[in-house]
Amino acid sequence: MEKTLALFPLNLVVYPGEDLNLHIFEPRYQQLVNECIDEERTFGIPCFINNKLPGYGTEMHVTTLHKRYPDGRMDIKSKGVGVFKLVNFENPVAGKLYAGGDVELVTPGDGYSAHTKALTERLDHLYDLLQIEVDFDASDENLSYKVAHKVGLSIDQEYDVLQLDSEAERQLFLIQHLNKVLPVVSDMERTKQRIRMNGHFKNLDPLNF
Repeated sequence: MEKTLALFPLNLVVYPGEDLNLHIFEPRYQQLVNECIDEERTFGIPCFINNKLPGYGTEMHVTTLHKRYPDGRMDIKSKGVGVFKLVNFENPVAGKLYAGGDVELVTPGDGYSAHTKALTERLDHLYDLLQIEVDFDASDENLSYKVAHKVGLSIDQEYDVLQLDSEAERQLFLIQHLNKVLPVVSDMERTKQRIRMNGHFKNLDPLNF
């Protein structure tokens, strides 16, 4: 299915269901957001990576106009609706300040996966090593979207996740990433422990030769 969207390219990846707070200060995006609010329209955030638009992005819905400033700036809350692929890009749209284009909406695949247990075990291990608390519910649909920003992916890797249709594919991608990351984090933690112990009196076990 194709659709025409006002477009707001950003150097980030937004996932369906993700909440994104934005401070709107450029006149072109003030116009875009005002029209989306007044006409109850969605807009698109195509990923802008390495100074180009590789093609995929996320359709967004403005959920709240949090604050409007006297000079026209705004703080808004928005939420990801679904993934799209750019068909064409016009900058600016005729008669407008902002860019726009036709997009092909990507039909979402299955939102659940048989790999959830393997993924959550690795997530628990990572957060335990880092001694941080990150809340996630393993029973959530599209769990991968909820944790992808929290496992140390590069923006290119986050974009790779955006292009994957099914939850199973996305979870396998994250599992493979964590399989590489966890040994590195474990080694870092061991190194930190050695540094902390340097200069301390050590109670060493006797060795039998």
